[in-house]
Amino acid sequence: MTSEPADTAVRCRGLVKRYADVVAVNGLDLEVERGECFGLLGPNGAGKTTTIEILEGLTQPDAGEVEILGSGWQRNGRELRERLGISLQETQLGEKLTVGETVRLFRSFYRRGRDPEEVLVRMALDEKRDARVGKLSGGQKQRLAVACALVGNPELLFLDEPTTGLDPQSRLQLWQQITEFRSTGGTVLLTTHYMDEAERLCDRVAIIDRGQVIALGTPAELISSLQAANVVEFSSEPQLAEGSLRALPGVGEPHRRGSLWSLPVGSLAETVPALLALVERSGSRLVSLSTHRATLEDLFVALTGRALRED
Repeated sequence: MTSEPADTAVRCRGLVKRYADVVAVNGLDLEVERGECFGLLGPNGAGKTTTIEILEGLTQPDAGEVEILGSGWQRNGRELRERLGISLQETQLGEKLTVGETVRLFRSFYRRGRDPEEVLVRMALDEKRDARVGKLSGGQKQRLAVACALVGNPELLFLDEPTTGLDPQSRLQLWQQITEFRSTGGTVLLTTHYMDEAERLCDRVAIIDRGQVIALGTPAELISSLQAANVVEFSSEPQLAEGSLRALPGVGEPHRRGSLWSLPVGSLAETVPALLALVERSGSRLVSLSTHRATLEDLFVALTGRALRED
């Protein structure tokens, strides 16, 4: 692979990774521009974490090419690590060290970096600087892992499920840190299960299923591909026939998961009354009914018939 253009932070082509008979990553292509926040979305087992570990230089692919910030891991691995910040899905830190000692330790790994005290304050960990890592809550440990990723003042930040286990306030604080990091020209590649997080933070997202990219674009572009502003979810007893749902006014492609039907619709005012009338005519009983604006989760269901958070 030739040297990357100045505006490309991450590029991979034909990425493959197998574990015995399981193909975790299956010919994946990806390109992340410098300065953007790029999200990898997908259910557990889709290949997100394996992909990001390959890009981070932690896992060797079975096939394919990877370039990070214009360099390859084999020829420039040491230099690249100075330019990256990494927060793994599960970070094992020394439990006997204090929070302050841990951040100072990670700062010592870099020739240039940020003031550890500044990072502690920004991650709302300054009051815990003297606490042992082993005494922290799950959310505090997650914030500490991100602090360790930021203290080296990286150009490119990898965040694997960064807000899992965080309370709402900590989650918002981390979102603010990501926004501030990007305002200085930093690039972010993150994986997440939270659709509001992806829609709030990401310039572009790639939806991954079974080790392949099945959709790519801005959140708004992907949601608009449903051609439906809203989604109606309902269940009834007995179930209504799929053909009768397709015939309802304004309905896109119906999808069923278990007893729950999901109907992409253009107008709630047009479709919901017609649906209620159909339920009454059929002699069924409405068990549940809810509506919401179309999201990336709905797009994934439409593409795969599964939810992003299904195991």
